[in-house]
Amino acid sequence: MNSVTRIKTKTPSPYTLLHIETDTPDTKTFRFELPADATLDMLPGDFLYVHATLNGKQIKRAYTPSSLPGITGSFDLTVKRYETGSISKYLHKQKIGDTVLMSGPNTGGHWVDGMAKRVGFVAGGTGITPMISIIRWILSNKLDAELYLLFANKTESDIIFRREWEQAVREHHNFHCHHVLEQPPPGWPESTGRITPDMLRQHLPPPASDTCVFVCGPPPMVDSLEAALKELGYPEQAIILP
Repeated sequence: MNSVTRIKTKTPSPYTLLHIETDTPDTKTFRFELPADATLDMLPGDFLYVHATLNGKQIKRAYTPSSLPGITGSFDLTVKRYETGSISKYLHKQKIGDTVLMSGPNTGGHWVDGMAKRVGFVAGGTGITPMISIIRWILSNKLDAELYLLFANKTESDIIFRREWEQAVREHHNFHCHHVLEQPPPGWPESTGRITPDMLRQHLPPPASDTCVFVCGPPPMVDSLEAALKELGYPEQAIILP
């Protein structure tokens, strides 16, 4: 049996783009090639830097792989295109066969097996990417943990991985998911507006020694949610920012 090579680089290395999947009107998942017997040396929630030289300037941005940690032969980055996002626009211009420079993985706010029995996830937009990696890991490994996802987006069409969330709810009794939309369609059955302390209280596991909450999204959202969680009684060490 071949041993698996675990890849981690400090200097930017080229990765070839194998496949592009459109997730939402402005979000795509990019699959990059690894050697057949190699995987990224990372825990669920760790991140890579994407490097590019744009308009004569060297730029790097952090992205958390959305693929299941430990898989060999490839890894995925799920990226939303922002008009003000230089690297996101750069990635969305790439074509199959192009190479992209990346370094890492680097240690982020990650999941470690056994760290909690009840796990909350609060995500806004592409803040879902570290969450999908962690959720896929816990569910595929059948770990003993109850999972609660609270996911905020502008519109219904912005919900990344929506089919996967619906399938996970059907197939895994320990996975719970609730959506929040700023601009809901008529008759929307779940929450509307922005995430409030009441929503956190209703849809996350309560503070306890065996509970942790991952929070990821736009910085102003993360700051306000972190403060709200502390007011609800979650200790600082239980709030993890990937």
